[in-house]
Amino acid sequence: MKAVIQRVGRTALSVDGKLISEIPFGLAVFLGIKIGDTQKQAEILAKKVSALRIFEDDAGKMNLSVKDVGGEILLVSQFTLLGDCSHGNRPSFSNAEKPEKAKGLYEYTAEQLRGYGILVKTGVFGADMKIEQFNDGPVTILYDL
Repeated sequence: MKAVIQRVGRTALSVDGKLISEIPFGLAVFLGIKIGDTQKQAEILAKKVSALRIFEDDAGKMNLSVKDVGGEILLVSQFTLLGDCSHGNRPSFSNAEKPEKAKGLYEYTAEQLRGYGILVKTGVFGADMKIEQFNDGPVTILYDL
């Protein structure tokens, strides 16, 4: 699994011009699922993301988690994170998991995050999504497991 985790203000996700999900602040998590990923990796990722201390405390230090600050998570499936650009100019996505299995692991990851008491909103798996995002910081973390 590969995740891009961004600290955000208001973030909204639409499909075909219709608002699907919106969070006031928290984390936008873009998730790529590769061939061979398992529920165990989803559990590890959810634990890490829920506890990641990238929000500022009263002293201005990044010392608080999304749960600590009452933030929400927008979880977006993004197979393009697995694009391999090492040969030529057209990325290869051959390392991305097949949609049927990837969708199940994506949904399982969302469930695991909710298990930590965080409000999690999702995109539409496989859809052409439009995301309006207000990056905060900006703070962007890459997490690969």
